[in-house]
Amino acid sequence: MNLSQLFQRSVQMYPDCTAVACGEQVRRTYRQLHQRVGALAHWFRQDLGLQPGDRLLIVLKNCPEYIEILLAAWRAELCVVPVNSKLHPNEIAEMAEDAGARKCLSHGSLAAALRDHPAIRAQLDVIDTGEGDYLKALASPQLPVGGSCDENALAWLFFTSGTTGRSKGVMITHANMVNVALNFLSDMQPVSQGDAIVHVAPLSHGSGIYSIPYWIKGGTQVLPESGGFDEVELFSLLDTHQRASLFAAPTMVQRMVRHASENNVRPSGLRALLVGGAPFYIEDIKAAVQCFGPKIAQVYGQGESPMTISRISAEQLGAAVNAGDSELLGSVGFAMTSVQISIADGDGRPVTAGELGEVIVRGPVVMAGYWNNPQATASTIVDGALRTGDIGLIDERGLLHLRDRSKDVIISGGTNIYPREVEEVLLKHPGVAEVSVVGAPDPEWGESVVAFIVRRPNAAVEDADLDAHCLSAIARFKRPKRYIYVSDLPKNGIGKVLKRELQKRIGKSA
Repeated sequence: MNLSQLFQRSVQMYPDCTAVACGEQVRRTYRQLHQRVGALAHWFRQDLGLQPGDRLLIVLKNCPEYIEILLAAWRAELCVVPVNSKLHPNEIAEMAEDAGARKCLSHGSLAAALRDHPAIRAQLDVIDTGEGDYLKALASPQLPVGGSCDENALAWLFFTSGTTGRSKGVMITHANMVNVALNFLSDMQPVSQGDAIVHVAPLSHGSGIYSIPYWIKGGTQVLPESGGFDEVELFSLLDTHQRASLFAAPTMVQRMVRHASENNVRPSGLRALLVGGAPFYIEDIKAAVQCFGPKIAQVYGQGESPMTISRISAEQLGAAVNAGDSELLGSVGFAMTSVQISIADGDGRPVTAGELGEVIVRGPVVMAGYWNNPQATASTIVDGALRTGDIGLIDERGLLHLRDRSKDVIISGGTNIYPREVEEVLLKHPGVAEVSVVGAPDPEWGESVVAFIVRRPNAAVEDADLDAHCLSAIARFKRPKRYIYVSDLPKNGIGKVLKRELQKRIGKSA
C-alpha cells in the first residue's frame, strides 16, 4: 500500500473531520486538506518540473504547511527529505548535495539564510511557503492519485543525526512507512476519529513519522503557533484539544514534569506522552508517571527502523511503576508486532538468552539501505537483518534491555563498562538533575569513566557524595574516576546528548 492511496481513503472516510489545526484554531478538514494536497502535487510536477523519485528538501519549523507538503510530495510520487530546521546551512548544503535535491521548501528567515548560502544557492531553488508562488500554487488543478503507487518507492530520505561523523541518508520506502504506522496502531496506541497529536517535536523526525497513523485513522494534527516546544503554550493546547498525545524526547518530558510541578497544573486533555529518541531513565519515568498518571509510553527505534523496534505501552509502564517492576522499567519493552529481535555476538552468531550482544532486527520496517552508500549498507544490512550497533540482551520475559551503543562502551582494564548503568545510578542521587557518562583515555587502564553532572538548583553535590552513592549500588571499577559539573549537557535537535562533544571537553577542563 502506498501512503497517497491511504490518505485518499481517509479523505473518503472522514471528509468533514478536522485534519489540521494551528494552535486553538481549526484550520482544515480532510476535504479541504485534500484540495490543497492535490493542487500542490500538480504544481510540483507540472510547474516545478519534478519527476517521480525526485527528492524534495523540506526545511521548515513545524507548521500546517508541513503536513500538506508531505502528502502532496507523496501524491506527486516524490521522496521527501525533511531536514531539522536548527541545522547550520553548511550541514543542510551537504545533505542537499548528497540527496541530489533541486528544490527546497522553507519559510521566512530560514529561507533567506538558505538563499544566502553559496553552496545551497548553486544546488537548490529555495521556495518560501509564505510567498506568492506557493500561495498561487494552491489554486492549481488537482493531480489525481495515480501513477505506479509503488509501495517499494522511496517515500522519506532521513539523514542520521551525524553526531559521530557525516550523516548518512536512510532510505525509507512507502511499505516501510505503512508498516511503521500499523505497528504504532497495534502496539503503541489505537487512534480514533478526532484524536489529536500535538507536534512540538520536529516533524523532520519522530513526530512526522507519527503523523501518519493519525491521518490514517481520521485524527487531527495540531501545530503550535510557535512552531516548537514551549511549556505554557503546550499545556494550553492540551487543555483545548482532548485525547491529545505527543511524541517527546525524554528532555521534553523532564521539562513538562518540572512545569507541571512548579505551577501545580495538569493538562486535562493529555492522553499519552510517546517517549523516544534518547535513553529514558528509570527515575525520569517514575517522575513522569507520578506527575501525569499512567500516560507515558516508551518506544525504541532507529532511523534505520524508524520508531519501530520495541515498545512499552502506557498501561504497562504505569503498572510497572506501581508494582516497582524495575526490570521492566529498565528495559525498552517487547518487540513490536512485525519485528523480530535477536542478540548476536561479534561474529553474528546468536547468543543464549540473557547474554549481551548486538541487537539485530528483522521485519518490514527495516530501511532499504543508505543512499549512495553501498559499503555502509552492506555492513549494516546483513542477510536482510539490521545490525543496530546497540548492545543489549533479551531476558526470560522477552524484554529487551539496552546497555549502550557499541561505540559508547567504555573498556577499562579489559572490562566493559556500560555508561547507561552508571547514569541510572547517579540519577538516583537527589542532587543530580542530569548526567552523561563517557570514557576518557587513561595511560594505565586504557579508558576511565568520567561523569558530566548537572546539579539540581541549590543542590550542594560534591565528588565524595557521588562516590559514596555509586559504591552503594555498583562495583567499584564502574565508579567514575572524575566528575565534571556543568550547567547543561550539549544535545542535538532531537534531544540526544552529544557524547563526542563531552569527550572533547575533558581535556579542556583538566
